[in-house]
Amino acid sequence: MRNLLIFLWRHLNLILFIIIEILCLALIINNNSFQRSSAISSANQIAGSFYSTVNTVEGYFNLRETNMLLAEENARLHSISPSAYAKYINRKIFVDDTVYKQQYEYVFANAINNSVGLRNNYLTLDKGSLHGIKPEMAVITASGIVGITKDVSPHFSSVLSVLNKDARISARIKKNGFFGSLFWDGTDYRFGTLTDIPTHAGIKKGDTIVTNAYSAIFPDNV
Repeated sequence: MRNLLIFLWRHLNLILFIIIEILCLALIINNNSFQRSSAISSANQIAGSFYSTVNTVEGYFNLRETNMLLAEENARLHSISPSAYAKYINRKIFVDDTVYKQQYEYVFANAINNSVGLRNNYLTLDKGSLHGIKPEMAVITASGIVGITKDVSPHFSSVLSVLNKDARISARIKKNGFFGSLFWDGTDYRFGTLTDIPTHAGIKKGDTIVTNAYSAIFPDNV
């Protein structure tokens, strides 16, 4: 308190000057329409800039939540899309059948741990049995397949990555339908091997490889 009083006493003239200046400005603004309009306009500009900055900062810190909401909405839309339904009668797939049964349900999850440099790579997801996750479920992203769930706890699940020597994925060449088994040889994470493709399949660089309908785990055409 003593230091505060000393500070006020030393700067008393400056403090009084500032107070008088504020009072004068207030009187001028209140009694002159032009100055009042200019002051309000300036205040709005300053306030607008401040709120814009705050909104930008809040938006940055809310990006994670926003992305999660978007991903959940994307999963919901996938769940009701035609590709999430299989045409069937008596448990057999018929291309021309009009009876549909939902075959896949999409659940959003975050990968909280991942490895790519090992011979047998795994991922950990932040969703488990309480969220409907079970072993041998497909794990995919917007960019393609990721792996297959292996061990599941109430809140987490372990995923057998496609970058694992034990992973075998039924896949096909999109342009002509020739299918085989896709696996990773453990050398370069950027490349996989598709076997059992006949020599007359006519594979060319740039062809797309997708999952096929024979897979009991992955949806078709991922």
